[in-house]
Amino acid sequence: MANILNSPSKYVQGAGELSRLGKYAEGYGKKALILISASGYKRIGSMVEESFSGTGCSTIFDYFNGECCKTEINRLIEVMEKEGCDMVIGIGGGKILDTSKAVAYYRHTPVIICPTIASTDAPCSALSVIYTENGVFEEYLFLPANPNMVLMDTEVIAKSPARLTVAGMGDALATYFEARAVQAKDAFTCAGGRGTLAAHALAKLCFDTLMEEGVKAKVALEAGACTAAVEKVIEANTLLSGIGFESGGLAGAHAIHNGFTVLEECHHMYHGEKVAFGTITQLVLEDVSADELEDIIGFCIEVGLPVTLKELGIEEVTKEKIMAVAEAACAETDTLHNMPFEVTPEKVYAAIMAADAYGRYFKGL
Repeated sequence: MANILNSPSKYVQGAGELSRLGKYAEGYGKKALILISASGYKRIGSMVEESFSGTGCSTIFDYFNGECCKTEINRLIEVMEKEGCDMVIGIGGGKILDTSKAVAYYRHTPVIICPTIASTDAPCSALSVIYTENGVFEEYLFLPANPNMVLMDTEVIAKSPARLTVAGMGDALATYFEARAVQAKDAFTCAGGRGTLAAHALAKLCFDTLMEEGVKAKVALEAGACTAAVEKVIEANTLLSGIGFESGGLAGAHAIHNGFTVLEECHHMYHGEKVAFGTITQLVLEDVSADELEDIIGFCIEVGLPVTLKELGIEEVTKEKIMAVAEAACAETDTLHNMPFEVTPEKVYAAIMAADAYGRYFKGL
């Protein structure tokens, strides 16, 4: 088995970079399908349009229908065919970005990814998470290449609600622990081989950055300030976690997140918020030291990530509900089997219940 590292061809991060999107895009094609939400267009649409002025690239805007599902992907493929587009630009959150990557893959075109939030590690990866039209996890679509370009305008991202960047910290928090588990199992990563030294170093740097800068970044964002700590956390959430998870591997935390998608009462929670609780659950499964468990739960509490089932939206906890989550997490095709020991639905159920109890304990509930 080879050691493999995947990464986007180009990563650009800085304040005001979205105003240069057209200049960047004309190097990839002549006509771009720009996928954006209606609210996103109201906020930044005119800036994006202006960036294409005087370039050799024209644009077609299309509003995202809300879910990265096969129906939406096929709809956009038809738009591209009808309009003669030769590239895709995704502007927005994780599901818009994953949809854009999938559409570009099926149309064999370049794709530029422009997150307006730093809430997930999706932007840099050669992966789209496909859901049903109702928002239930369906499958991972592994792509043959990473995005041609990822553009992070930190001025735009810093104006988004702080909760979104905190959710990104929750997603990024899993990176190191899942890569560590995959390495112990000697399992395949999402890149199709073993993790490289570089991938593991980036995963650890991602974790260290969150621990050092996470609380500072949250406080700064709540004050409307884009500080050095905010810049570092945006990079950790996006680039470090993106390369780290893909080339380091996924294990328990994301599989447990996928399990929670079967409960409708959790659908309002952000991806990274559920992943954060999944990380705590994975650590319980691993029976890590009390100090490590306390450190991670304490970090989640301090930045505002959920550490109890009630905080995930589950007001009435029943064995039936949590077993349904555990069974979904243990699906044959999911990444829970990358843990370095046998995992069963019964073990996952127990770990979820214990994680909830630890969360309530450390919150003094």
